[in-house]
Amino acid sequence: MSILENRRKALAAVPLLVMAGGIAACSKSEEEVGATEDLMREHGVLRRAILVFRESATRLRQGHQVDARALHQTAALFRRFGEDYHERRLEEAYIFPALRRAGGPGAAYVDTLIAQHNRGREIINYLLGATGSAQIADATAAANALDGLERMYANHAAREDTIVFPAWKKAIGADGLDEMGEKFEDIEKQQFGGDGFDMAVKQIGDIESTLGFADLAQFTAAPPGSP
Repeated sequence: MSILENRRKALAAVPLLVMAGGIAACSKSEEEVGATEDLMREHGVLRRAILVFRESATRLRQGHQVDARALHQTAALFRRFGEDYHERRLEEAYIFPALRRAGGPGAAYVDTLIAQHNRGREIINYLLGATGSAQIADATAAANALDGLERMYANHAAREDTIVFPAWKKAIGADGLDEMGEKFEDIEKQQFGGDGFDMAVKQIGDIESTLGFADLAQFTAAPPGSP
């Protein structure tokens, strides 16, 4: 084979190599989860727990029995994954201090967010106690606590996702965000012995199945009436 033919074959192979390299890079990028996306995914798990609380509150007010054990498991999941990990070890240890140093609109939320974390812990303490036996003794008090937590957390998480996390991301920059992503991953593995997010998703899914909340179609809104 001539030198010219070898050169032609080599040049023809270049686009294929570039394409293969690009596909590999895209696959790797798609598998990686950045720090802010990870925080929002964790909020998704906690929102599912909150929705369990809300639906359970409705049932309690209607006089229906609610599986106290499943509700206890939900509160325990919220405590371990939400309060002990997401709030204490990530937000309060790294995100809020960075926001205070940076100042600006995000920093103005920090005191309120911490106060709401503390109130949430009080409510979870109550729920763990109220659901510790086979039946919930005071259904009305439990429903009020569940509703209060749901209302507070819905507003809390929405502000974090749309104001606080973007402000934090801007404050620490791209390099800082990469560093925090690695640190958060290390903390997660240390806390749960593996992928805490996947573990939490499975646990909340099992709880939803136990309580009859797993079928998303049941929450489809009814059609509106005539104006």
